Amino acid sequence: MKLKNQINNVLNLSIPVIMAPMFLVSNVSMIKAAMHNGIAGVFPSLNFRKQGELERILQELNDTLLSIDKGNYGVNLIVQKSNALYKKHLEICIKYQVPFFVTSLGDPTETINQAHAYGGKVFCDVTTLKHAEICAKAGCDGFIAVGHGAGGHAGEHPLHVLIPALKKAFPQIPVIAAGGIATGSGILATQVMGADGVSIGTRFIASTECSVNEQYKQAITNAGMDDIVLTEKLSGTPCNVINTEDVKRLGYKQHWLQRWLSKYKRTKKWYKLFVQINGMKKLEKSVLPNYYNQMWSAGKSVHLIDEVASCDDIVEQLIKEYKTAYSTLDSWLE
Repeated sequence: MKLKNQINNVLNLSIPVIMAPMFLVSNVSMIKAAMHNGIAGVFPSLNFRKQGELERILQELNDTLLSIDKGNYGVNLIVQKSNALYKKHLEICIKYQVPFFVTSLGDPTETINQAHAYGGKVFCDVTTLKHAEICAKAGCDGFIAVGHGAGGHAGEHPLHVLIPALKKAFPQIPVIAAGGIATGSGILATQVMGADGVSIGTRFIASTECSVNEQYKQAITNAGMDDIVLTEKLSGTPCNVINTEDVKRLGYKQHWLQRWLSKYKRTKKWYKLFVQINGMKKLEKSVLPNYYNQMWSAGKSVHLIDEVASCDDIVEQLIKEYKTAYSTLDSWLE
């Protein structure tokens, strides 16, 4: 199935689906599987922090790109100042001419300017119209509308409000919907609301290509929507996770001193860096085969995920469900 769509044209896809970037989860096998299925695979640059690792991955994905007709890959960059590796990773990505970027948590201007110099595209995570305006003025190629219920750093607003609000305010900028999407009917629903494509993350954690431990995958398939909670204590930014005993012990809200340190001009950069590094270590201990913690990022779409499957089968199922949903919707019209 191929859909005529602006995102497909911009990113050279068969269907307007992005495999969302997931910290410590997205790997090369998943990205390649996405590309071979005609969708886009995106990974956080912070997943590859060892010397020479990111360069090797980008070369491998560029080689894959030459071997396929449809499909693409992108890199997610945390562009706020607390990311000490941002400048270095951007330089590497520009050198290898990454096809497109997804920026998060900061001003994307530098990334946009450097990517546009060689024809790269930049889509920006946005949760509010205020941040969307900053990204639009910087010249972004699209928004990733991160709504309530998304895994990881989720937004406050439901997609059925956020998407049309973005389309109304910025009618010329494509919108990718993210948050709570795990089925083909979910894809169609966001299109009806005005989205030009979707970003799906949590569904692909429960894939055979994903290398996280089996306990994490089983937690995804066993959890319901009420098992997903927001915590500020993991990264300093509200983050959706499965409400395990470890998360309950960690807590959900920063206390007054933590909030002050994260906002005070002289301390916020270094305190946020400290919180992020500490949270990163906790997450690393949770995803490895010999896991120590149970701090697992996930979105409310866990409620719709019942089994572990290959990326090929997941994409095939999404297409099948999309067709069924479309046929059902079409039957309502006289």
